[in-house]
Amino acid sequence: MNTEHTLKERIKELTCLYEVSSIIVNADIAEVDDTLKAIAYSLKKAFQVPEKTNFSIKTPMGNLKTGKAEGEIEITSTIKVFNKDEGSITAYLSDASIGFLEEEQQLLDNVSMKVGNLLERIEIKQSEASLKRQMERADRLSIIGEITAGIAHELNTPLANILGFAELLKDEFKNQKNATEDLDKIIHNAIFSREVVKKLMFFACEMPQEMQKVNIVPNIKDAISLLDATFRKENVKYVVKIQEEEMWLKADNIQLTQIIFNLIINAIYFSPKKGLVTIEAFQTENENILKISDEGPGIPEDEIDKIFQPFFSTKPTGDGSGLGLSVVHGIVMSHKGSIKAENNKKKGATFTVRLPKS
Repeated sequence: MNTEHTLKERIKELTCLYEVSSIIVNADIAEVDDTLKAIAYSLKKAFQVPEKTNFSIKTPMGNLKTGKAEGEIEITSTIKVFNKDEGSITAYLSDASIGFLEEEQQLLDNVSMKVGNLLERIEIKQSEASLKRQMERADRLSIIGEITAGIAHELNTPLANILGFAELLKDEFKNQKNATEDLDKIIHNAIFSREVVKKLMFFACEMPQEMQKVNIVPNIKDAISLLDATFRKENVKYVVKIQEEEMWLKADNIQLTQIIFNLIINAIYFSPKKGLVTIEAFQTENENILKISDEGPGIPEDEIDKIFQPFFSTKPTGDGSGLGLSVVHGIVMSHKGSIKAENNKKKGATFTVRLPKS
């Protein structure tokens, strides 16, 4: 290769590096595919035989090809994101007799490093956005919790009075059928309202807790056994994945059972006929982890952040109070744990509860 040709190749490579740097600096995080496409075609121009060279860029955010991802010979460079191999850039040459230049491998390595930096930047921004959403949600839930606790306390006394006086009136009118039936309705609705208040207090963490050392495995098995008839009635199957017989933690036994019941009942409700609910439990050094998955329609993306708010429900009106998941959230938080809802890749949703062992 003569000096003039060598100089032209170096200029092409330097121009490519400048273009790629400009593309990355001005990259729109929402349009990663377009950014990768621009980088690939900038690389194509920089190689000595562009018409016989194609590129493949593989990243966790998408893949891109400039043509057929094949050739007689190829060179590859790994894309590293936070020192982990997260993709690659490969150049394919259709004519092996031409061969790649040593500088072309160096160019590929430089561009891979720049793409890795871009992916790191995107990951950091996504983490910041996710953290901000979590903090905003925690603030909202904290405020709602305070308001809810106040409402629950204010309602407790009048509900107790309604229930007490209705019971007294029922004794006085025991010989009058119509009056007794009406009073039964009052009593039934007062009891229902009292249960709603109790759930509100659970959400606001106002219920007294009796913390003790508990093995979560029997609780899970007992809940499944009690709900077996519900599974059969709704024609929903279930599978249990618990490899250990002992998973100890410090918790309120009643509240722990309420977490398990509510999540399984929720999974049954949203499961289609002959759908499968998966109940999985395992432990790490510091946590017990419970996962309950269904094969239902999943959670609309714009509602995932609201799913644990009280009175918010994806169920039709009349099918739920919108307190079940908020109660679970309140109990989990009071146990210094965490709960996460996410959609599965194919169908349905998974609720993951993490509870510290101590």
